[in-house]
Amino acid sequence: MTRPDRSRLQDRVGPLVHPAATVDPGAELEPGVRVGPHAVIADHTRIGAGTWIGPHAVIEEWTTLGRDCRVYPGAVLGGVPQDRHFKGERSFLRIGDRVTAREYVSVSRATGEDAETVVGNDTQMLAYSHAGHNCQIGSGVIITNFTQLSGHVVVEDRVVFSGMAGVIQFARIGTLAMVTGLTRILKDVPPYMLVEGDPLRIVTINRVGLQRAGIPPEVQLTLRRAHRLLTRSALDVSHALERIERELGDSREVRHLVKFIRDSQARGMGIGR
Repeated sequence: MTRPDRSRLQDRVGPLVHPAATVDPGAELEPGVRVGPHAVIADHTRIGAGTWIGPHAVIEEWTTLGRDCRVYPGAVLGGVPQDRHFKGERSFLRIGDRVTAREYVSVSRATGEDAETVVGNDTQMLAYSHAGHNCQIGSGVIITNFTQLSGHVVVEDRVVFSGMAGVIQFARIGTLAMVTGLTRILKDVPPYMLVEGDPLRIVTINRVGLQRAGIPPEVQLTLRRAHRLLTRSALDVSHALERIERELGDSREVRHLVKFIRDSQARGMGIGR
């Protein structure tokens, strides 16, 4: 006898809302949503199928959550931006599928009419972490306990932040970067690198992250050579990039690294020679 697919059965069940929860009549809850006691879901919200909203969690207006998310007690998603430029305009928080927001996570909606803060699919935000207004967070990102992202930060896919890192506004964190604990980020972080410290410096390539992402060994080797040219050669950054492009630029990853650094030259990179 074949067992029924629980995920499909869940989609056929209407939302289950605890009697002690507060759900605005204007909120849209898709099938399979579960809402715990004393949770609050405001007007102009949409909660995707199979999502669990835990006790005392708050989903503020103009917030959308995708399917199968998990929002733990005390989390506040879609709160008013912590920004003196915000004047009450309509703005949004858009969260993808299978996102986890652990205890006391906070994510602000955007500043600016019809602007949005975005959190991509399969991202995990662990306890007490924060993403400010207008952040653009990619998919598969891990933001560990107490890490704080200021407004307008851009985080590309599969970045990992260790605990208690801090990121200045408008900074960019490149794909598959690894940010170690207690790191203060005042400049952009290049993709595929492991960074640490205050002041920020590149330690090496993010070898573990690259292996887990299935990046081929030959590409990892070229990224390691690119790291050496950027951080351990006598070349300045512009000439190092020219040499990387000329000698190592056959892979998509190396091309992305070069473009990212060139685009970051106005703010500066956390190369830390």
